[in-house]
Amino acid sequence: MTDAAQLLDLARARGIKIALAESCTGGMIAAALTEVAGSSDVFDRGWVTYSNSAKMQMLGILQDTLDDFGAVSEEIAREMAQGAFDQSDAQIALSVTGIAGPGGSEHKPEGRVCFGIATGDGVHMETVEFGALGRAQVRAAAVAHGLGLLTAGVVQFSIDN
Repeated sequence: MTDAAQLLDLARARGIKIALAESCTGGMIAAALTEVAGSSDVFDRGWVTYSNSAKMQMLGILQDTLDDFGAVSEEIAREMAQGAFDQSDAQIALSVTGIAGPGGSEHKPEGRVCFGIATGDGVHMETVEFGALGRAQVRAAAVAHGLGLLTAGVVQFSIDN
């Protein structure tokens, strides 16, 4: 059984729906979930907001946050996750924004990915430095990490509620 299938089974057993807001993964997490038959009873909806304007229009990201922190930041991950949570019927929403590469900068290197997990109790953020693994490998690592965060979030949500 795949990580996505295990996550879906766990969420299904707890009556939890999932929403996603993806940037650098370009919908790959949604694809992993919807590859599993029957995922529609758990996966509510997702947004691929690759551009900054899409983040603002679809998820309510603030221009000031983009100006102050940039698109690859925990602050944007927070607003993306909160926007997906607020605009869905989900009990948990995951966001992901990062620099898959090639490239990056001294301050925002290739392989930096910021995640946000939103529930009714707020948003938890974290940044992972996957390193300059190459675009495909960074994206794959972000998908795997995102599925792991969702799984942990579903378990925690079940304990707290």
